[in-house]
Amino acid sequence: MENNSGGEGKKIFRILSLDGGGVKGVFPASFLATIEDTINDNIANYFDLIVGTSTGGIIALGLGLGFSAKEILKFYETKGPKIFAGASWMRCLRQIGISKYSTTALKCALEDLFKQKRLGNSKKRLVVPSFNLETGEVHVYKTCHHPRFEIDYKETAVNVALATAAAPTYFPTHRSAAGTPLIDGGMWANNPMGFAVVEAIGILGEIPDSLRVLSLGCTYEPLNVNWGRFLPLGRLYWGVKIADVFMSAQSSSSLGIAQLLAGHENVIRINPIVPQGRFGLDKVREISSLKGLGDTEARKALPSLRGIFLKSHVDTFKPCRVIDS
Repeated sequence: MENNSGGEGKKIFRILSLDGGGVKGVFPASFLATIEDTINDNIANYFDLIVGTSTGGIIALGLGLGFSAKEILKFYETKGPKIFAGASWMRCLRQIGISKYSTTALKCALEDLFKQKRLGNSKKRLVVPSFNLETGEVHVYKTCHHPRFEIDYKETAVNVALATAAAPTYFPTHRSAAGTPLIDGGMWANNPMGFAVVEAIGILGEIPDSLRVLSLGCTYEPLNVNWGRFLPLGRLYWGVKIADVFMSAQSSSSLGIAQLLAGHENVIRINPIVPQGRFGLDKVREISSLKGLGDTEARKALPSLRGIFLKSHVDTFKPCRVIDS
């Protein structure tokens, strides 16, 4: 097997970063599945660290636990319509007072996929963000890729997935086994690529210019606040716009951090621009279109990705602690 190194023999550390986006996770899953079909190998074999938020966290967990991207894509195609099921008028009524969906279908789907597997069963270094409502602090699940990480590896993959995917208004708050109220990691790291680079440098001690980052979004709608650009509008207007604003700002800052630390030339961001309202976190009718878009973007990107990410397998991940058999 080739050494995981650059052209001059320098060791390269490869990162895969996966955004949040609900059922739009079909896009990155399809993108990766097309790459896998082309190289006839699991994409996870080519990355040292995989970081994913919300739907990206589910994909990251799947890849780390040995599933192919094709299997994860099938999970979205078959389970997505069941997770986001129900009459539209009933969902609207629910969202006024309570979350739009219950977690029952999501939990059942995740249990069917991950069974009793734990974070510590991952063959890759994983980082999956969430947010603690009790303390107002970030809550990050990590594999045991540093001696300091003594607890998270025992968590079930289902609980980690439910925590990172508990998007406010869409799903109820997830309570951990210890009773901690957790919600979607997208509250602070919907695009986790900057955080991924910080993890590689600050925790794993990697040299900044040795990093190669592939960041996959879930499609992007250009920010449009209309009248908010020049009129002193209040809560009624900004209440429905502010989430788009902070998501756009967070993604932009995350990209900037990654490029500043790792170098612009070492970061590839793939997140196609789509028309306003084209896709949505729960628009399951667009699953086939998202699948097609992922395939199309992968075909375009493959030539440039080959030389950077797909030359050889990375070194085997050896965790500091392992799950008892």
